[in-house]
Amino acid sequence: MYYTYILSCADGTLYTGYTTDLRRRLAVHNAGKGAKYTRSRRPVALEYAEQFSAKEKAMGREREIKALSRREKLTLIRNFQTVV
Repeated sequence: MYYTYILSCADGTLYTGYTTDLRRRLAVHNAGKGAKYTRSRRPVALEYAEQFSAKEKAMGREREIKALSRREKLTLIRNFQTVV
């Protein structure tokens, strides 16, 4: 399985990515070994995730979410039902 996710960072910003293991990826981000963007914005918290059977679909959804405005991302998070 693949997941597209949104994290909230300590500075109030949002980060979007994809992974095969949400718990591990969240731990990596919080250990300062994840994306360069999140290293200086720790701690981060998982706010949103979608599950996909194909990597290409998860990557495509990541691109779609990254193209959204902050307001649209917050609406997505607000309407989120957990998959983890």
